[in-house]
Amino acid sequence: MSPALENVLAKAGLKADANEFLTLVEDAARRLSPPNPDPSHYFSPDQRAALADVGLDLSPRHEDEPDFRARTVAAHAVLADSALNVLEAAQALGVDDSRIRHRLKEGRLTGWKDQGWRLPSWQFNGAGVLPGLEVVLRAVPEDQPALVVAAFMNTPQADLVISDRPATPRQWLLSGGDPEVLARLVATLGSPF
Repeated sequence: MSPALENVLAKAGLKADANEFLTLVEDAARRLSPPNPDPSHYFSPDQRAALADVGLDLSPRHEDEPDFRARTVAAHAVLADSALNVLEAAQALGVDDSRIRHRLKEGRLTGWKDQGWRLPSWQFNGAGVLPGLEVVLRAVPEDQPALVVAAFMNTPQADLVISDRPATPRQWLLSGGDPEVLARLVATLGSPF
């Protein structure tokens, strides 16, 4: 396997060997979208006409253009690789695995099912879960996928300032920021501003 890929995985702290990671990438690519999608197929003729009228180009990607899906596939693979299963989450929190399932059902933890529950690591800290996590999770719109929520939680937000600098929502909660402020912000995910 490529020493360069193994080096990148080690620097990123990912717990997969290079072959496992490439399998995750392949799986994510297969799940996320078909190869060489034609954007016009996703719309009705009337919708295509309306979009063309405002200047949107719905022509298929040319072979020499970069594939816009690559970044998403890589992010999905990292999210999946860094996620905890129920037993790992239970060990991290010092509870029985049934408590993890109960917290998932109550919305006190978030995750997705993929051969069992997978819980994104961004919601945990060294001593448990992020302070105020329940408040924030209640506000996440139901239609937002795990990858969108993970990206949001790890991207600095102009509305969350710590020491005169934009902070990520995760940093905000870890520093004792008001979870209600973050809940109002996360509730806008997927909405035009």
